[in-house]
Amino acid sequence: MSDEFPLNRMPGVILAIAGAMLLAEAVFSLASAGILGGRTGIGWRSWAVQDYAFAPRVLELLGAPGGAWSPDLLKRFVTYAFVHGSVTNTAFAVVITLALGKFCGEVLGEVQLAALWLACTVGGALVFGLAVQENAALIGGFPGAYGLIGAYTYLLWVHLGRQGARQLAAFRLIGVLVALQLIFSVFFGPSPIWVAEIAGFVLGFAITPVLVPGGWTALLAKLRER
Repeated sequence: MSDEFPLNRMPGVILAIAGAMLLAEAVFSLASAGILGGRTGIGWRSWAVQDYAFAPRVLELLGAPGGAWSPDLLKRFVTYAFVHGSVTNTAFAVVITLALGKFCGEVLGEVQLAALWLACTVGGALVFGLAVQENAALIGGFPGAYGLIGAYTYLLWVHLGRQGARQLAAFRLIGVLVALQLIFSVFFGPSPIWVAEIAGFVLGFAITPVLVPGGWTALLAKLRER
């Protein structure tokens, strides 16, 4: 990883993820407006939450004696990321995904970027299922987006270190987002979804050193030194 970040095009995998989120939201919004689906269209978003959202109950069913690891349960570790509660939520998730995906894509390859987003999306759901006691629904692309923020934080942390600058500045973005979460929770009530978001961030920060070019080789070299 060089000291200067090159300017490249938007990674295709990021465009595909953001495009899928926008397409799903367009369908739900048009259905709510009565343009699609007729009278039943107004319930499409709610039905999508029932069919594609993740919840702690999914882990209970998977871990139950004789529990069936059905595709319907397993798909929810990923499909929840494409169902949002509103246009505003979708817009925020898409903007963060595009902006941070563009930055991370200037260092990581397409395959690594896809692996990063997928790992943080699945990992965020897994931590959510283990940590949240109530059977709340997890929807939205924020765990994956926060994973990209974690990757961005790591890359900036390394970059600042090489420049001899203050590395704690790399955590400014996540600090601002956490502060905003606290403010929103005061006015609108707390939501357990933050558990999946923070898990996504931590996973993104933790696995990026392995995903950067030469990262796995460097990690093995450090382990051998110890």
